[in-house]
Amino acid sequence: MADPFSSKRLIYRLVEPEDEDLFMAIQADPIAIRNSNPGLAKPTTRVNALSLMKAVEEALLGVVICLPGPEPSSKPIPIGDIHLSPLGPSLVHHRFTEIGINIINPYQGKGYGTEAINWALDWAFGTANIHRVGIRVFEFNEGARRLYEKIGFKEEGVSRQMFWHAGRWWDDIQFGMLDWEWRELCKIEEGTT
Repeated sequence: MADPFSSKRLIYRLVEPEDEDLFMAIQADPIAIRNSNPGLAKPTTRVNALSLMKAVEEALLGVVICLPGPEPSSKPIPIGDIHLSPLGPSLVHHRFTEIGINIINPYQGKGYGTEAINWALDWAFGTANIHRVGIRVFEFNEGARRLYEKIGFKEEGVSRQMFWHAGRWWDDIQFGMLDWEWRELCKIEEGTT
């Protein structure tokens, strides 16, 4: 049986107190944070980083994404986080969640986000018995939009002109994937269709 908290190149572990610097690095990247946070752009503080860290800890699934260390005995190298929003007690019977992901700048563009999202989808549908997983993207974040479509998410809706950024209004685009769609995608990847 494979380790359920690893994928081809990545290791997933719980948030630890020493991850404060990782969450500070996530919050300190003005472009990355602008691509994922609709809040008013301003310099970050350690309080912001601790707030994100706490949200990841309290998620339905909240993990730090790591690369293996250079030596088998080395500690894994944290490169980001991925989390599934918690389900409130009055909503749990609907079996839906939403993904949030952050990868720090030096590790972006290497396929780690794709790998981590696929791992989280597998956990959501195969372990937690979730029926629907959503993910959102701001209209100006073309790279993320292409990635989500490539993974297999379907565009479900648009909240028009929801965010003011760089001197104009931008849409918030919602994507989703259902459990049966994920199973079909997995069959295609395995070549069993």
